[in-house]
Amino acid sequence: MRRPAYYSSSRRPGDAAGPGGAAGPANGPANGTGTGPEWRIDTSPPPGNGVSAALRTDPGLPPPLKGGRLRTAFQRAAGSQRMVWAAIGLLAALLLLNLGVMVQGRSPPLTQDRINAAVLHTLETAVLPSPATRAYEAILPAVVRVVGYATDPKTGKSVERGVGTGVVIVDKGIILTNLHVVYGADRITVTFSDGLESDAHVSSVQTENDLAVLQAHKIPDDLHAATMRSTADLAVGDQVVAVGYPFGIGPSASSGVVSGLRREFQSPEGKRTLTNLIQFDAAANPGNSGGPLVTMDGEVVGIVTAILNPTQARTFIGIGFAVPIENAASAAGMPPF
Repeated sequence: MRRPAYYSSSRRPGDAAGPGGAAGPANGPANGTGTGPEWRIDTSPPPGNGVSAALRTDPGLPPPLKGGRLRTAFQRAAGSQRMVWAAIGLLAALLLLNLGVMVQGRSPPLTQDRINAAVLHTLETAVLPSPATRAYEAILPAVVRVVGYATDPKTGKSVERGVGTGVVIVDKGIILTNLHVVYGADRITVTFSDGLESDAHVSSVQTENDLAVLQAHKIPDDLHAATMRSTADLAVGDQVVAVGYPFGIGPSASSGVVSGLRREFQSPEGKRTLTNLIQFDAAANPGNSGGPLVTMDGEVVGIVTAILNPTQARTFIGIGFAVPIENAASAAGMPPF
């Protein structure tokens, strides 16, 4: 019968050299890089009747387990680990189940009454901006301050001739305003909502509607153009907001309603008659000219043009007029709605 090989970490007496006759280390692997015991094949006769085998190590190591006892120990250890993991899994499942029951027990069913109550509570406790505020914030990035300068014949210097308002209708710097704001000006400047000031020139006019189209020479990187809305469904009583620079102060907002449609206005000098105007009662004064008249969505329906005052004063007494945006768009060469 062939003898089984045995493994030992120590050399027997007389084993002074490693394979090939070279002396090897007393402890450590054959390549000399480790510090553990050296294992080699032991071909000595097996102890006892030759049936059992043993791992023989250095005297300082614990006694080895017999083959059957070794397998039993590993099996018991593996079984213990499986039992531990099974217990952990069962505990986690119970915790999740308990949490689900708690959540279901505390969350009442979602009904329409509860939704209505939540919405009502929000409306009663939350501070919401007014419609006029939302309209103002929507149009503000497109509103510009327009100043016309003329040469003083006595001093020869450029002096401020008048202040008005304009609204950006194309993000390339195309601006709508009133013709009377820039009429006779030698130089025109526009100031955008972000504070950038630029020279501008008149690119076209529409005398019958008192409109002028300006082209700014410099524009902000993020210039926003206004959204225009058809006046086809505009009705008396609709809320509107006028935004501009009354008396050079602004930007300022005033709110009111459309008080009439298709109105006619004749200038105090009697030199010009405007037709098909939107009448409104939002406060407007000198400096509002050329500014946008907008809906509660911040969409432009007209360009503020004139105020009616039967006295010689140039102040607002409750009636203002705006050119419908369809006419204003055609002045800029834009297609109708």
